[in-house]
Amino acid sequence: MSIYKDIAWNGLWKQNSILAQVLGLCPLLAVSTSLVNAVSLGLATILVMMLSNFAISALRALIPYEIRIPVFVLIIAALVTVVDLAFNAFLHDMYLVLGIFIPLIVTNCIVLARVEAFAAKNGLRASTLDGLMMGVGFVWVIALLGAVRELVGQGTLFSGIEMIVPTWSMIQVLPESYPGFLIAMLPPGAFFVLGLLIAGRNWLDARANQRLREQRLHDQPPAATTAVA
Repeated sequence: MSIYKDIAWNGLWKQNSILAQVLGLCPLLAVSTSLVNAVSLGLATILVMMLSNFAISALRALIPYEIRIPVFVLIIAALVTVVDLAFNAFLHDMYLVLGIFIPLIVTNCIVLARVEAFAAKNGLRASTLDGLMMGVGFVWVIALLGAVRELVGQGTLFSGIEMIVPTWSMIQVLPESYPGFLIAMLPPGAFFVLGLLIAGRNWLDARANQRLREQRLHDQPPAATTAVA
C-alpha cells in the first residue's frame, strides 16, 4: 500500500506535472480561461493518461525497445481519437470550444513522459494508478488556474456549464457592474497566476522541509560527553 500512496502523492503534489515539472503549458495557457473549459480538458487528459498507461503496461513485453517511442505515440494517438470522437458525440458544444486542444493531447509531454518513465517499466495496477493520479494532479492545477482567471477576468464561476449540464447556469460571484480585468483572460494572466501557484508550492515545500529538519534535530539524542579526571 505504501507504493500506491507514493504514486498518488507524486501525482498530486511531489512530481505534479505542472507545478513541479512545468509540462503541458500549451493547453494550460490556452484553455484555462474558465473553470469549465479547464476541467473539461483535464478530464479528457485523465482518460488518455489512464488508458495509455494501462495499454502500454500490458504490451510492454511485446514492444521492441528500439521502436518504443513511435509505438507509444501510435497507441496514445488511437486513444486520443477515441476521446475526441466521444466529446464530439456527447459534448458537442464543449468539443467546439476546446477545438484543436483535444487532438493535441497526443503531443502533450505529460502523457508521453509518464508512459516512458513509468508505464513501460511497471505493472498494470501501478501504471493505471500513476496515470490516474498524474491526471488528477493536472486537473486540480488547471481547474484552480481557470477558476482564478475567470473570477478575476469576468467576476463569474462555471461560465459555460450549460454546455455540459443544460439545466445549470454560471454563478455571478462579483457584481454585474464589475468591469473585468482583461489581462487575466489573456496568456500573460495565465503566466502570472501559474507563477504564483509554483511559488506557493515551493514555499509550502520549504516550510515542510524546515519543520522536518527541526524535528530531526529535536529527536536526535544529545552527544555523549567524556568525563575528565
